[in-house]
Amino acid sequence: MAELKLFRINGTVEELKSKSVTIERELQRIIEKNMQEFFAVRFLASEYRIDNGRMDSIGIDENNCPVIFEYKRSSSENVINQGLFYLNWLLEHKANFKLLVLETYGKAVANNIDWSMPRVICIASDFNKYDEESIKQINRNVSLIRYKQYDLGLLLFELLNANTVAPIDNEVSERSHRQADGKTFSERYQEAPQKFKDLYDELADYAMSLGDDVSQSTLKLYSAFKKIKNFCTMEIYRTKILINFRLNPDNFVLTETLRDVRNIGHWGCGDLQLIMRDGTEINIAKELIMKAYQNN
Repeated sequence: MAELKLFRINGTVEELKSKSVTIERELQRIIEKNMQEFFAVRFLASEYRIDNGRMDSIGIDENNCPVIFEYKRSSSENVINQGLFYLNWLLEHKANFKLLVLETYGKAVANNIDWSMPRVICIASDFNKYDEESIKQINRNVSLIRYKQYDLGLLLFELLNANTVAPIDNEVSERSHRQADGKTFSERYQEAPQKFKDLYDELADYAMSLGDDVSQSTLKLYSAFKKIKNFCTMEIYRTKILINFRLNPDNFVLTETLRDVRNIGHWGCGDLQLIMRDGTEINIAKELIMKAYQNN
């Protein structure tokens, strides 16, 4: 794996050397304390015990999907297989996870857990080429994130892959997982007029073209485009497409179709929403997608 180079360029150029090649407990505590800021994941528990082991960290992400964090503490440790074992356990013990969410964040969050895209985030000072290749053969959402610590209180995270698989095909057990009319995103897409399908496909292709670090997740109620965090989400209907951006509405001139949704209930990420009823705002949508990608 190629080494990242970080330099300080105030005056003379000086290379900053990274520290620590193994995960220390202190770094795990920093990640857990700042999980929302780092990864848009709400922290639930540390060292979560199950019958055959314990998960390093567990949380629920901005899409209301379960997330397991596993930290590679030694070069011989296989955190990918370990994480997959815990993920399979979680899928077989959904009630345990729901109870944990209920006790931590309350009934509203617990009733909106989305089991279609649970994932494992593996964090290590480095991974080898076999790790990156092996997860391509796994039908699960696994992210490999390399970390580096530097002097001056600097901590770097690098997403090494954007491995996203199709949603798990399971029954929707909670009424709140569906819209008021009982339809999921995939069902809405199939029923939408062709012009809206074409618009959505063009915008989705554009978002995916912005970089190798972009991945797309099709969830129950919307489609999400992300790097480490979502930068925009999309919903499709018979008469419109809604796009939410992780951007500050205060920085834009708002209109009837570009609105501030900070105090309006909505699915997906972001406080700025564009309502598209035809293709006239396709360029505005692409510009906002680009800004959201660059700002996140």
